[in-house]
Amino acid sequence: MGNVSGDNMRNKNNPVGWFEIPVVNMDRAKAFYESIFEIEMPVQTMDDNMMAWFPCDNTKLGSCGSLVKMKDYIPSRDGVVIYFTVLNLEVVLDKVNENGGEVLVSRTSIGQYGFVAFFIDSEGNKIGLHTRENL
Repeated sequence: MGNVSGDNMRNKNNPVGWFEIPVVNMDRAKAFYESIFEIEMPVQTMDDNMMAWFPCDNTKLGSCGSLVKMKDYIPSRDGVVIYFTVLNLEVVLDKVNENGGEVLVSRTSIGQYGFVAFFIDSEGNKIGLHTRENL
């Protein structure tokens, strides 16, 4: 059955080391995320695959990741949900609809852990937002 004690996940960091968000249209998805998060995402092509990289500092906690356009990558609102940590949920949510996304759940308290919100991105992926603001 394998190692059930979790020894393979005991290290100095949180367990998620990388994430990939599937996209159908890289230009549209890149523009969506650059606009709502006010970032720049460089694109790299490897064979027939395209990746747009979220800003990342490997010296800080948290996971790095990218948008990925690849043959078998299919956007979904029903699979795994990743959460982006933001300072202000409303600032990001205000930009979601105007950039081709859809807000599913506005700012919602999760008690002592802060607040969350959910949206569907330009490609059809369900994405979470988290903040500890106003605690």
